[in-house]
Amino acid sequence: MIDTPTLAAIRFGYGLPQPYPAAGAESLLAALAAPDNMAAQHPTVGFAELLPLLARAADARKMIRADPTQRDTYEAVAKEAVLLADSTTRTGFARAIDAPDGFRERLTAFWADHFITKARNAPERPLPNTLTHDAVRPHLTGRFEDMLIAATLHPAMLSYLDQVASVGPNSPFGQKRGRGLNENLGREVIELHSLGVGGHYAQSDVRQMALLLTGLDANARDGFVFHQNRAEPGAETVLGTSYPGEGLAPIKAALRDLARHPDTAHHIARKLATHFVADNPDPALVTTMTTAYAASEGDLMAVYAAMLQHPAAWVPQLQKARQPVDFLLAALRALGLSGDDLRKMRRGPFNRMIMQPMALMGQDWQKPSGPDGWAEEAEHWITPQGLGARIAWAMEVPGRLVVPMPEPPDFLRTALGTAADEPLIWAAARAESIREGVGLVLASPSFNRR
Repeated sequence: MIDTPTLAAIRFGYGLPQPYPAAGAESLLAALAAPDNMAAQHPTVGFAELLPLLARAADARKMIRADPTQRDTYEAVAKEAVLLADSTTRTGFARAIDAPDGFRERLTAFWADHFITKARNAPERPLPNTLTHDAVRPHLTGRFEDMLIAATLHPAMLSYLDQVASVGPNSPFGQKRGRGLNENLGREVIELHSLGVGGHYAQSDVRQMALLLTGLDANARDGFVFHQNRAEPGAETVLGTSYPGEGLAPIKAALRDLARHPDTAHHIARKLATHFVADNPDPALVTTMTTAYAASEGDLMAVYAAMLQHPAAWVPQLQKARQPVDFLLAALRALGLSGDDLRKMRRGPFNRMIMQPMALMGQDWQKPSGPDGWAEEAEHWITPQGLGARIAWAMEVPGRLVVPMPEPPDFLRTALGTAADEPLIWAAARAESIREGVGLVLASPSFNRR
């Protein structure tokens, strides 16, 4: 029978081994409330640090228009951006591998997916990670409304959802240039980021929200900017509330109201429960979390506590399939690699052994098919192609990463602890080779569930 520390490590973290034995609800919450040691140990960069590189890329694009032979300058800047994106991705993975319990890192990944973005070109490749750095990580234990505002106004989000092209049709700029509205950001703020697809809103609310957001912009010179002359004049009405005024004040007021809406409470509670506990979570768990969200006006620590302190969160059966990124990070952790090992790995081997296999498993990192992020359902990940890629990785890659490889029975205890079932214990002990034994553990159903 799986014990509480093992269950906590697998369900709410990136797997075993755990550096300390006690890991129930209270210890997970205490660790989350403590200083963010992983951010200090593995620092990354935000949008402010990226801005000079974006400006250089913009200058290089202008040079190409004037003189096509200057393309080498642009390509050099683009390569620098790609390398920075690679470095910040590794940093996030290093935190997951080195984190004592992993819950903070899993929450960071959850919210980064909730507010997912995708780069449009090579110089923008680091943008998604800067949103995580600037908007997600600082608000992980605060109120949801603050994270919602930070993510909505972030240049990565404004670029990804084409807000930079949205202009109030009746604004001075819109009238002069014949420019109009783009509803992408307004729609996703309501449908995906707050109320949810099943929320109580109408198309008119989406349009009014999109009109309210006009004026928001970002560029490679200044970063985030607000253009009053591009904002739709007058007050907009979203969900029956009018938001008059100029500048960011009415926008932030609308976002705070959306964050405190009952539909948002239910949407966020169910999405968290679905991600961490089960594809079809216990309705009582969702209700308890929804109540905690509403009572605290979106205090995320209160919502996490409601989840972790509910009996449904500790059902011993592992009910979720590990996504490819979870599978790979858990495997690296079990194999004994450190975050520094990952960060020091040369780019070629890192891509061949981590990033390319992840794509073959169905998760081309930071390239989601749409703004709704990665799927949660097990059937999306447990497919013939996905399983084939996992098995191939389990059999071929560990021996390249760890020399000498651990004895299969020892590795089984390290990787799964009390989550290992009897058939797997028997098979690992009788494997024909160390390579096959380690591969059997990593390819097993027990290891691929959480």
